[in-house]
Amino acid sequence: MKVPVSRSLLACAALLIGLPALLCAGTPDPAANLLACKKGWPACDTRQLTLSETSEVAVAAHARNVWDCRNGLSACDLSRLTEPEAIALAVALYDRNVSNCRGGLGSCDRSRLTESESREVALAERKRLISDCTVGIGPCDASTLTDPELAAIALVKRQRMVSDCRSGGGRCDHALLSEAETGEVALAERQRNVSQCTNGWDGCDRSKLSEGDAAAVDLAVRGRNMSDCAEGRDSCDYSLLSRSQAETLRAAERARNHKACLSGQGYCDRSRLTPAEAAAIAPERKPAR
Repeated sequence: MKVPVSRSLLACAALLIGLPALLCAGTPDPAANLLACKKGWPACDTRQLTLSETSEVAVAAHARNVWDCRNGLSACDLSRLTEPEAIALAVALYDRNVSNCRGGLGSCDRSRLTESESREVALAERKRLISDCTVGIGPCDASTLTDPELAAIALVKRQRMVSDCRSGGGRCDHALLSEAETGEVALAERQRNVSQCTNGWDGCDRSKLSEGDAAAVDLAVRGRNMSDCAEGRDSCDYSLLSRSQAETLRAAERARNHKACLSGQGYCDRSRLTPAEAAAIAPERKPAR
């Protein structure tokens, strides 16, 4: 018996429509599903879990809820906490609030502080205010400071200013220096300039060098240049070499060249060998083609 064409086409269409669903409905990876359930992800299919896996997922969900509560997340469900967990959470939140109030960071609910804690927080705030005024960082309300506190802050600021003048950095006001401090700063500036000139650093001002300093700098510069030339560095300046230094380098180069030609290793310039040296060395062999 022949099947009508219309019924055959409908059967084929139904099979094609249902095929993707059948393919997608395959057995999921058990390990991936277990991980999704432990993490609370939407992909979790609790129907695929074994009894032991269901217990694991319940433990993970409880731990995740405890973490949410500890970190103040909206997903926290306080009703799911055990009594010890609820107590530990209350202690942690209380301690965190006290710490925030003392440090001036995060949210601080002063109404939850005890009288003793309030005094500690007030003292910490005052110390922080004095520190901010002293360092010049953060808000500083000097109107709330006592005369001794203002005097201590002024002293620290002056010491920092003098230190900046000595080091050549920060804010330095020479007009505020005493005679002794001016002398100390001048000595520090001179020593810093000598050091910069000696090491070839930026900031060197040779016009500020004394005759003795200039001689010492030249000696150091020539010594460093001699080392650069001896090591074959790019920074070598042959024009700065003295006659004896140049002769020392020439002798060292002759010895190096002779050794290279003799051993067949390294750059060799046979034209610079003496007749006796050239005669003692076998003729150069060119590679066969």
